Amino acid sequence: MVRLWEWERLRDLPFQVDLWLPGDSDFLHVGVRIRNPHEHTAPVYWWSNIAVPEGERTRVLAPADEAWHFGYERTLTRVPVPVSGSVDRTYPLRGDFPADYFYEVPDGARRWVASLDEDGHGLVQTSTDLLRGRKLFLWGSGAGGRRWQEWLTEPGTAGYAEIQAGLARTQLEHVPLEPGAEFSWLESYGPLSADPLTVHGEDWAAARAETESRLAEALPRTEVEDAYAAWRACADNEPGESLATGSGWGALEVRRGKYELPGTPFADATLGEQQRPWLELLEQGAFPEPRRAAPPGPSLVSAHWRDMLETASADPLTEYHLGVAQWHAGDRAQAVRSWERGLVLAPSRWPLLRCLAVAAGEGRQRDRAADLYAEAFEDLCAERGDDGEAWTAATVALGREAMEALLTAGRPAAVRAVWAALPEAVRQRGRFRLLEARLLIAEGDRAAARAVFDEGFEVADLREGAEILDEVWARLTDEPLPDTYNYRMRLRG
Repeated sequence: MVRLWEWERLRDLPFQVDLWLPGDSDFLHVGVRIRNPHEHTAPVYWWSNIAVPEGERTRVLAPADEAWHFGYERTLTRVPVPVSGSVDRTYPLRGDFPADYFYEVPDGARRWVASLDEDGHGLVQTSTDLLRGRKLFLWGSGAGGRRWQEWLTEPGTAGYAEIQAGLARTQLEHVPLEPGAEFSWLESYGPLSADPLTVHGEDWAAARAETESRLAEALPRTEVEDAYAAWRACADNEPGESLATGSGWGALEVRRGKYELPGTPFADATLGEQQRPWLELLEQGAFPEPRRAAPPGPSLVSAHWRDMLETASADPLTEYHLGVAQWHAGDRAQAVRSWERGLVLAPSRWPLLRCLAVAAGEGRQRDRAADLYAEAFEDLCAERGDDGEAWTAATVALGREAMEALLTAGRPAAVRAVWAALPEAVRQRGRFRLLEARLLIAEGDRAAARAVFDEGFEVADLREGAEILDEVWARLTDEPLPDTYNYRMRLRG
C-alpha cells in the first residue's frame, strides 16, 4: 500500500490517501480519509478527477436521469440526461463548448461513473456511498476546447474528458465536517466491458442497466464495502518506508494543537525555514522580524493563528500577516487598519503597500489602487536583494498586478516605467508579452502591438474562462482570432 498524507492549509485539515492493487484484482482501491481535529465545524470540499480518452463514440454513463449543467456563462441549470437541447450530452464531443454535468444520483443507488468507447470498453469508477457526487467535464468540439486540449497534452495525444466523483452534488457546494469527526470512503478504479449496442443504444435506461450489470459482475458492490472495512482496520497503522516528504505545516499544527493523528505522522523533522517564524510565534508569543530584507513568506489565516497575531507585538511584519488573516476572515476594514499601522514603521514597505492596493482595487478606488501599486513596485525594486527564486516570484507577481492596475487607471507612462524595471527574462514571459501588447495599444502603437501577436507568445498561467486574449485581439483588428490564441470557452456576445 502507498500512503499519501498532508495538512491542507486552506481548510486547515489533515487528509490521507491510501492506494493498493490487490494481486487477484484488476481494480485499484483508494481509501481516503479527512479528519477534523478542531473544536469547530469545517467546510469540506473533495473531488477525485479521472482523465479518460475521448473519441467520437465515447459515451459517459452514470446512474442518473438528470444533471446540473454549469457552463462558462456561470449559471447552474437542471437538465435531463442524456438529451438536452436536442443533443445527447453523454457524448463529450457533441457539445460545442466546455461544460460540467453534475449527475443527480438518486439516494440508495450505487455510486459509479464510466467512460466506454465504441466497442463498449473503457474505465469505471465506483465507491462507497459517502462519495455521492458524479460529474462529466468536457472540453467540447469547438475550436477553443480543441486548443485547450492541444495545449494541455503532449503532441499526438488523443483528446480527453474528465469523469469525477465528489462529496457533494456539485463543485459549488461544501459539506460540513463536525468537530472531532472524519469523512472516509473507498474508491475503486478498473476496466469495464459492456455490450456496445446497448451502451450506445437510444434507450438510456437500458444503457445504464447494462453498464451497472457488467460492473456488478466485475466488482460487486459488496466487495467494495468489504474492501472499505478491511482498509479502515489498518488506516491507523503507521507507515513504514518513507519515499518522499511533504511540507512542515502539519508538524507545526500538531505542535500547536497537540493532536493525535494515528497513521499520518507529522514529524518535527519536517519543520523548515517557512515554519520557523510561526514556531517562534507559537513558543515565544512574538513574530520575529527578519534579519535581512526578504519577501514576507507564507501567511497562516486560521482563527488560532489570527488570535496569536492579534496579541503579539504590533511589529510591521506581524501587522502584515495579521491583516492577511483578517482579510481571509472577511474583516476587511480591520485588515486595512492593520496594514496601515504596519506601514508607519515598516523598513520593507512594498508588501503592505501591495495589500492596501488590493483593498483599494476591491473597493473600486481605481486611482488609489494604481498609486499604491506603483509605489509598492518602486519600493520592491529598491529593496530587491538578488535574483533568487523568492525575489523573482515577488517581482513577477507585483509587476503584473501593478501593470494591470495602471492600465486600468489609464496611465501608460507609469506602466512603461514598471515594464522598464522588469528583468529582461521576465519581460519575455508570455503573460508579460500580452501586457506589452496592451501597453502598446494604450500608447497608440497598434502596429507594434500586432507585431507582438505575430511573433507569438504563450500565456502559461492562463485561467479557464479568461477572455483577455479575445479582448486584446479585438482592439487590434476585425480579423478572426488565430487558432493559437483561441481558448474561448463560451459563445462570444
